[in-house]
Order: sequence, then C-alpha cells, then structure tokens
Amino acid sequence: MPMIDLNSDLGENVPSRVISDDAAMLEIVSSANVSCGFHAGSTTGIRETLATAVRHGVVIGAHPGYRDYENFGRTEMDVDSATLQADVEYQLGALMGLASAVGGRVQYVKPHGALYNAIAHDPRQAADVVAAIRAIDQTLVLLGLSGGVVLDIASRAGLTVASEAFADRAYRPDGQLVSRSHEGAVLHDPAVVAQRMARLAHEGVIRAIDGTDVRVHAQSICVHGDSAGSVAMAAETKRMLQQNGITIAAFAGG
Repeated sequence: MPMIDLNSDLGENVPSRVISDDAAMLEIVSSANVSCGFHAGSTTGIRETLATAVRHGVVIGAHPGYRDYENFGRTEMDVDSATLQADVEYQLGALMGLASAVGGRVQYVKPHGALYNAIAHDPRQAADVVAAIRAIDQTLVLLGLSGGVVLDIASRAGLTVASEAFADRAYRPDGQLVSRSHEGAVLHDPAVVAQRMARLAHEGVIRAIDGTDVRVHAQSICVHGDSAGSVAMAAETKRMLQQNGITIAAFAGG
C-alpha cells in the first residue's frame, strides 16, 4: 500500500503571538517540525509541543532557521558560513536536549522559512547546513524541497534525505514555491488542498500557479501550522489520502 508522511511546522507560539493549534495538529500529523527558537517560539512552549508529540507518537524533527525572530525567519539573509553552521548546530543541540528531557528524540531536520528556500538553490548555504547536521548527528535525516540542491549535497555527504511537497502553497512551473508576497501563494480551501495532495500521491504531479503540471517527488506533505484553517486542511488531506488508499506514516524513525 502506498505511504506518505504528513508534517506540520509547530512549536512557534508565544503568549503574545499564538499562530497554531499544536495540540489539535499533533492528533493528525505523523511528523512535527518543531521550532528551535531562533525564528519563533519560547522554551516552555517548545518543550510543551515536544511533550505532546511524544504522547501522540509523532516523530520529531528540528526546524532551525535564521536568527530572525522579528520577521518569523522569513527574511532573506546572506549569513557567512561560519555563523550559519554554528547557528544551526546550536539550534539542533538545544532542541535535542529539550526532546530528551520529555522522553523524545529528534530524528530529522527541516530548515525553516527563508533558510529552507535558500538552501533549495544556494549551494554554499546548503553545504553549511549539511555540515552542521553532520557535526551534530549524522543519523539525522534531512527533509527538503523536492528538487532542491541541498538534497543532492546532503546525499553526497552521506546523509539520508527525504523530499517534501507543500499542501497549502502554490508552485511555480519550475517546481519552486511561489513567493508569499504574491497573491495566491498560500492556499486555504481544505477541499482544494486535499485534492491536490491526493493527485500528488497517485500521479506525482501538482498543478502550478500558471495551470501547468509540475512533477514533484515527495515522501512527505507539509501543512503549515500558522496557515489560516491549517487544522481543517490537514484533517481533510489525511482523510482524502486514506480514502484513496494512501497510508499516513512517518518517513523517519523506527
């Protein structure tokens, strides 16, 4: 039976900025990309999300980003290699410590926001992130954008890699994500999102913003926790995938 992972970006809430329902999402997804604190979240909130993931048997992934709390890690940055590698190493170490404290274990890494987009096409920053992962724990799986250069760099460096697609984001014809600054970049209709992901699971294609089909190889599907209606989109996507004979199962762990 075909299988695919369903993940969400979580651990990003603080009392003054609650953007996701982590408890509800963790009842749906099979993997959780948990903030490491640089772009969002608080130590207590991150710890609570990790503990909830452990209770639900959800596989934990680290979600490191640029040091850009003010802009939610979505500002493009040209960080020098030494700083970027150290920043990622620091974030991985911190999250691994908190996960261990609540009886869990970090099993993969999915960079966040602008860093995620950068390493999809920037070989230098991609190599820095890969070097950081290898320095901390070479058994961690790297989850990245399908077709991104970081997956090839990581694979050649000996890391296990997995690729993902985004349920709630529009795609360009070249397989990259449409910038959030453009109208229509973020999707919100649960039925539309679920139908797109069911087609991806069966045919390996996603309809791009210009109406063409883009071939996307993905072992995991992401629904952003901070998207409006995220829980409804994740629930409907899971329901439709299962209805179409697709098993929801984590790509990492075991």
